[in-house]
Amino acid sequence: MELPKKVTINEVILRDGIQLEEKVLSVEEKQELVHYLLDARATSLEFGSFVHPKAVPQMANSGELYDLIKNLDALNLVALIPNLKGAESAASHGVKRVNFVFSASNTHNLQNVRQSTEQSLERLRTIKEFCAKEEIKLDVSIATSFGCPFEGEVPVHRVKEIVANLTELDANIITFADTTGMANPKQVYDFVRTMRQEFPEQSFNLHFHNTRGMGLSNILAGMEAGITSFDASLGGLGGCPFAPGATGNVCTEDVVHMLHNMGIETGIDLDKLIEASKRLKELIGHDLSSYVLKAGKSDRKYSVPAEA
Repeated sequence: MELPKKVTINEVILRDGIQLEEKVLSVEEKQELVHYLLDARATSLEFGSFVHPKAVPQMANSGELYDLIKNLDALNLVALIPNLKGAESAASHGVKRVNFVFSASNTHNLQNVRQSTEQSLERLRTIKEFCAKEEIKLDVSIATSFGCPFEGEVPVHRVKEIVANLTELDANIITFADTTGMANPKQVYDFVRTMRQEFPEQSFNLHFHNTRGMGLSNILAGMEAGITSFDASLGGLGGCPFAPGATGNVCTEDVVHMLHNMGIETGIDLDKLIEASKRLKELIGHDLSSYVLKAGKSDRKYSVPAEA
């Protein structure tokens, strides 16, 4: 196996992670989770989204949260934006890095943002101009890169054409998102190899959902193909509000546990991360899908039962 020595984890619990939860976390509760993650030495956090509060009520206090945490120099803070208005709202709070999301699947994009993929690309040019003027870094995520719940297979050449457009716009990081967990390891490996060969100068990130239990294996395939940056969500929470069957993201503590067992560095304190997940469970009020939270780390030792 040809694997990296170090991997970057971008934590998305406060955006993708909680956006489907019935309980809307207060800004104080979100701030508490930020400090738990900071204590666990997380370095990258997608802290929220500047979308209409009626569309995703859980994101309504994202600006207020940023005002409270923007001076935490140890964290690279990223906000999701769906359009130019979102970029303007982010800029009004002083956000310095945003992530614009649209879909490779035209049908999913129409469901998600009520625009065709081509319309989103056109609007992205205006967003890029605005971000350049405001000195905001612009990341781009391509949802349904590995398949669409409405259209099924998304041809690789379609994604390649989209990436070609994004490289012309000088996108900071491009994320390929498996929105409803349709990807498999071989597909991921072949896809990533193709993209890295076609666009060797572009930085890529991967975003997997664990809908069908293949999240960790897809991360392994991505690493073997040369990717060293991945999204993950504390406790495995998350899912897309506009995609049927979308369930949680790959779980951060499970990903970190796997990587550390393989001798791959993340810079994250796994014990502190597990404490953060325990607190998340209390705040959300239900069980999480985290395997490590349930079973403990694999080096955990148990006492031999005493003989009767």
